[in-house]
Amino acid sequence: MRLPAPRIEPLRDEELDPAAREALAALPEYARGFNIFRTMAREPDSFRAFLAWGNYVLSGITSLTPRQRELAILRTGFLCRAGYEWAQHCVIGRQAGITDAEIAAIKVGPQAPGWIPLDAAILSACDDLVRDHHVSTPVWQALAPLGDRGRMDLVYTVGQYTQVSMLLNSFGVQLDPGLAADPDLTR
Repeated sequence: MRLPAPRIEPLRDEELDPAAREALAALPEYARGFNIFRTMAREPDSFRAFLAWGNYVLSGITSLTPRQRELAILRTGFLCRAGYEWAQHCVIGRQAGITDAEIAAIKVGPQAPGWIPLDAAILSACDDLVRDHHVSTPVWQALAPLGDRGRMDLVYTVGQYTQVSMLLNSFGVQLDPGLAADPDLTR
């Protein structure tokens, strides 16, 4: 975690006005108490817009498999040093079939042994996008199995989770109960 305390506190139940309640109601019930969403609900209009795009990236209508999406989200979160993002998506990544060994390898990156070529290309694209805001030609070519739509969805995913990482880090969103801080992402 970059900050030891929130800069913007998540809303408590008694602080929720009707607009914030309505925005949170768009989430599955289990997620309505998450610190990220309770923080963003302070500004319900921007929160609703954020959810619309975020729901596309996380939906089953993108061309990325859940596993591919989570590889990209985890690598992006790690590169952005977003402890909250990393902790939440380690849980989601495991649900998508990512093993603990792969989670450790995501930290090392595409050069870690054991990646199939497409997984390594996905991680390389994350590295390119976070570092240079551009996917290099060799990596673009290695992503060919995804097709144009998959390449687009990958760029959308990395862009979305770079933004998420920036807001988590800048707002000081703290871990939700039950999540563990990763020592590699503490300062």
